[in-house]
Amino acid sequence: MTMFASRRARRASAALVLCAGLLLAVPPLLAAAPAANAPAGDAQGYRLPSAALQAVVDAPRAPTLRLSPRRDLAAVLQTPPLPSIAQVAQPELKLAGLRINPKTFSDSRFSFGSRLWLISTVDGKERQISGLPQPLSVASLAWSPDQKYLAFNQVDPASGSNELWLVDVAAGSARRVAERLNSVVGNGYAWLPGGGALLVLQRPAGQGAAPVGDGIPTGPAVQQTEAGTGVRSVRTYQDLLKNEHDARLFEYYLQAQPVRVTINGESRPLGAAGLYLGLSSSPDGNYLLSQRVERPFSYAVPVSRFPRRIEVLDAQGRVAHTVAKLPLVEGLPTGNDAVPTGVRSIGWRADAPATLVWAEAQDGGDPAREAAIRDAVLVQAAPFDRPPVTLARLGSRYAGITWGRGDVALLDEYWWKTRQVKQWKIAPDHPEQAPTLLYARSEDDRYGDPGEPLLQPDDGGRARLQFTADGTGFYRVGAGASPEGDRPFLDRVDLASGKSERLFHSQAPYYEAPVAVTEGDAPRVLYSRESNDEPSNLYARALGGDAAPVALTHNTHPLPQLRGVKKEQIRYKRNDGVELTADLLLPPGYDPKKDGPRPLLMWAYPAEFKSADDASQVIGSPHRFNAISYWGPQAFLAKGYVVLNNPTMPIVGEGDAEPNDTYVQQLVASAQAAVDEVVRRGVADRGRIAVGGHSYGAFMTANLLAHTRLFKAGIARSGAYNRTLTPFGFQAEERNYWQAQDTYLKMSPFNYAGDIKDAILFIHGVDDNNSGTFPMQSERMFAAVKGLGGNARLVMLPNESHAYRARESIMTMLAESEDWLDRWLAAPAKDEKRR
Repeated sequence: MTMFASRRARRASAALVLCAGLLLAVPPLLAAAPAANAPAGDAQGYRLPSAALQAVVDAPRAPTLRLSPRRDLAAVLQTPPLPSIAQVAQPELKLAGLRINPKTFSDSRFSFGSRLWLISTVDGKERQISGLPQPLSVASLAWSPDQKYLAFNQVDPASGSNELWLVDVAAGSARRVAERLNSVVGNGYAWLPGGGALLVLQRPAGQGAAPVGDGIPTGPAVQQTEAGTGVRSVRTYQDLLKNEHDARLFEYYLQAQPVRVTINGESRPLGAAGLYLGLSSSPDGNYLLSQRVERPFSYAVPVSRFPRRIEVLDAQGRVAHTVAKLPLVEGLPTGNDAVPTGVRSIGWRADAPATLVWAEAQDGGDPAREAAIRDAVLVQAAPFDRPPVTLARLGSRYAGITWGRGDVALLDEYWWKTRQVKQWKIAPDHPEQAPTLLYARSEDDRYGDPGEPLLQPDDGGRARLQFTADGTGFYRVGAGASPEGDRPFLDRVDLASGKSERLFHSQAPYYEAPVAVTEGDAPRVLYSRESNDEPSNLYARALGGDAAPVALTHNTHPLPQLRGVKKEQIRYKRNDGVELTADLLLPPGYDPKKDGPRPLLMWAYPAEFKSADDASQVIGSPHRFNAISYWGPQAFLAKGYVVLNNPTMPIVGEGDAEPNDTYVQQLVASAQAAVDEVVRRGVADRGRIAVGGHSYGAFMTANLLAHTRLFKAGIARSGAYNRTLTPFGFQAEERNYWQAQDTYLKMSPFNYAGDIKDAILFIHGVDDNNSGTFPMQSERMFAAVKGLGGNARLVMLPNESHAYRARESIMTMLAESEDWLDRWLAAPAKDEKRR
C-alpha cells in the first residue's frame, strides 16, 4: 500500500461512517434574550449556550467502520466527545504548511478513536479485542493484505508516545510492535505485500534535542525574483517558514528513518534517514518509491512545493534508480489548469510487479499556451534501465488511473476551465492499442454522472478495479442524482459493450448507498441505509432476487422521543429561470398553518457552474437522516427556529463568460428567490430571517448584508472579505487581481461595509490555517463596520484553526450565535422598510 498518497475524494472507499445525529426538545422560542452587545474589552471567558444546544455538542458521535479486504469483517472505531481547550492549546508548531505536535512527532490532531472492536458483516456479531492500550487513542487503522492483522497508530498526546500496534484477528488480542513513530506526514506506517511485515517511519536513533533559538536574529529573511520568468501565481498560503530557525525545526521534526518491522516486532533499517514526503512499496515488494524534500526551502510556499528528490530504492534501502530531481516551485502560470513541469503524480502501477507511472505536462504547465497534447502519461518498469514508455497522450490534465489488469485500466482526465472530464479504457500491457472512450461529460452534470469504479484490495493489499466473478465486467457506484433527489446505485458494466446493468438502486423512503460487493456462491451488496427518522446502519442484501435485507449494525435514534423534524426538499426559481433547491426543516410539532411564521435561519455556500442547466439540477436527498450537528444550522431546530439548509446559490458563467463577473447579481437573485419562497409557504416573515455560512459561506453572508435588506441578521464564520488580500485567485476564481480588478473589487464586501445596515456576527479562529481566510480578514471587516456605524460583533477563538475543535470553542460559538439570533429575530421588525 502507498503510505502517503491521497486518493481523490470521489473514489470509492472501504471506510463507512454511520451517522447518528440528534433531534432535541423544542422549548418555547424566547420572546426576548439578553443583549449580545457586550463591549470588545468585556472579558466573559468561554460561554455555554442553552441546555438544548449543549446537548447537541455533547451527543455521542457515530462510529466509523473500515471493511476488511474480504469484506466479511469490519473494524469499528468509536470517536469520543470533543477535546477540551486544554488539549487543543497544547504546543503546536506551524512549519512549511504543516501543523506538528512536537511532543508526539505527529501531525496535530485532537480527535482519536477511544474504543475499537470487530463485527462480522455476515451475521453482525461483535468481537471484542483484549490487550488494547489504555487510554486508547487510535489515529489510523490499516488491515493487512491477508486480513490476519489490523494495524493501528496509537498516539497519546499526554505521554508523548507514538506507537504501532497490531491486532491478531484470530486471537482477538492486541500488542505493540514499534515505538517512536514519525507521523508528521501520513500515518507513519504501511503494510508490505504479503502481510508479514510493515514499512514504518521512525524517529532516527540518537537524534538529540530539537534546535533551540535564542531569539536573536541571525540576519534578514531574503527573497528575490527576476524579470523574464512570466506571470507566476502564488496563493496566500498559511503557516510558512519565516527564518532559518524555522527551517531547522522543520528538518528536525520531519526527519525519519525507514524501518522494516515484522509482525513479531523485529526491525531492520532501510536506507538512510531523510525528509520523506512519500515512501511506498512496489506490488512485488522488491522496491520502494521514495520522495524526499531537499533544500533550498521557501518562505513563500509550503512543503509540497519544495525541491524534491524522487528515487527507487531496492529492498535493502539502497538507491537503485533516480527518477527525478524536482526544483522549488514558487509559482505557477495563471489558471486552475496550471501545473508544474516535470514528473508529477508518480506512483506504482497496482497490477504489475514493479512499474512506475507518472504524468508530465507537454504545454509547459501553462493552460494559456495552445497545445493539442497537454499531458503525457509515462510508465517505466523494473529494473529501470530502459527509457520510459508513453502510455497515453491527453488533451487535458491527467487525473489518475484505476488499475485492473493487463488488458483493462480506467484513465481519467479533466480540464477545469470547461469542467469537462473524460474516462478512457486502456490496455496498460499494450500501450500501442488505441484507448476506448467510456464517457466525456461536464463534471457539473450530476444527472449524467455514471459513478465511480468500485475498488477492492488484491492479495498484495493494492486497491484495484473489482471485476465481476466471470471477469467480463466491473462495478460502478454513484450518487444517482435525479429530479427526485439523490438515489445511489450499483451498476455492472460489460467490458465488451460498455453497457450498464443496474443491480441496486436506492428506493424511497430510504437513502441507501452501496459500499461493497462480495462475490462467491451467494454474492451480496453491503450498503448503508437511513431515513428521516432512522440513523445510518450497515445492511447486506443478496444481489438479485427479492431476499430481505439484513441489518448488520443497530444504531438507534439518539433521542427517539423527539422524532419528528419535518424535512422537505423544495424547488423554486430564480428570476433568470435557474431552478434552485433547498432543504426546508421544520421543528417537531410545528404547524405553519396553526402556528404562523417562525424565525428562520438560512445557511448556504455558493458554487460556480458553466451551465445554467447543470446549476438547476437537484442537489441532495429528501430521505437522509435528520441529523442535528453543532456545526450546521440544524442545531437551532432545538430552539424552535425554522431552518433553510443548503439553498443552492449557483454562480453561472456560460461559454466564455466568467461566473464571478456577475457574482453579486446572481447571489442576490438566489437569496431573493429563497426568501420569497419561505415567505410564500408561510414558515417565515420578512422581518425575522437570518443568513449564515462558514468560509466561502461567510463571504456570501457579508455580501448579502452589504447588497440587500433581505435579512435581519447574519452569522459569518471564518470568512474572507477583502479579495485584494487574495490577489492570485480564490475559490474557483482563477484570474489574478490584475486581470480582473473590477471583479475582485465588486465581490469584496469590505468595499461596501458602509452599506451593511443589518447586524452581523463575525466568528474566526485565531490560528486559521486555511489559504485565504487569514484571521485579519474578520478583524478588518469588523473594524470597517464598526467605524462606519454598523451593528457587528467579533469573536476570535483562541487556538482554533479553520474548523473549530475544542468543546469550549464550539459551546461559545453556539452561545454567541444563539444570543445573536434571539436578539435580532425575537420579534418582527417594525417601522422598517426592507427590500
